[in-house]
Amino acid sequence: MSDNIIEIKNLTKKFKEETVVSDVTVSFERGKIHGVVGRNGSGKTMIFKMICGFIPPTEGEIYVNGKKIGKDTDIPDDVGIIIETPGFLPNYDGFHNLKFLSAINGKISDEQIREAIVKVGLDPDSKKHVGKYSMGMRQRLGIAQAIMEGPHLLILDEPFNGLDISGVEEIRKLLLSLKDEGKTILVASHYKEDVDFLCDTVIRMDKGKIIERT
Repeated sequence: MSDNIIEIKNLTKKFKEETVVSDVTVSFERGKIHGVVGRNGSGKTMIFKMICGFIPPTEGEIYVNGKKIGKDTDIPDDVGIIIETPGFLPNYDGFHNLKFLSAINGKISDEQIREAIVKVGLDPDSKKHVGKYSMGMRQRLGIAQAIMEGPHLLILDEPFNGLDISGVEEIRKLLLSLKDEGKTILVASHYKEDVDFLCDTVIRMDKGKIIERT
């Protein structure tokens, strides 16, 4: 098995005359936290969407666990994802939202759902409807959804959105603990400080291109 869980080769995405991602080649090693930093419009979210199989590339290839996205598989297996604002049913509490979502795959028990909710700092017994959640609470629930089935790969676009200082610290500690369990994590952020503390590698993007790797 390759040391790299994700390999991206000459990836380009165009919408008519606009090039959103331009000839990106990069790989991400297993068992590490990898940061992707850039302003709005830099291309980082689009790359995450293409890795997840949500949007096809115009050119180039993406391999996740050795499988070519769009050919060997449409959506990669064993992945937990947050891209953009997590969507939930507003008239149900957090536990029941995750229970509905978990039923799609039928992999996990109620207790595992509860454990994921506790890990992100929420109360699994709360009857508060998600429609009354703050942005930070919704973000925590989105992270619980991403981790609840124990995926080996996490793709997290702006996971600290809406969190206060203590919330950011809690989620950073959670991500580091998941790395210690052998998970691979991709984190996109606008902010350098979000990833400098966490990440083993960082790529910086601007106008659809990688401008720096550390």
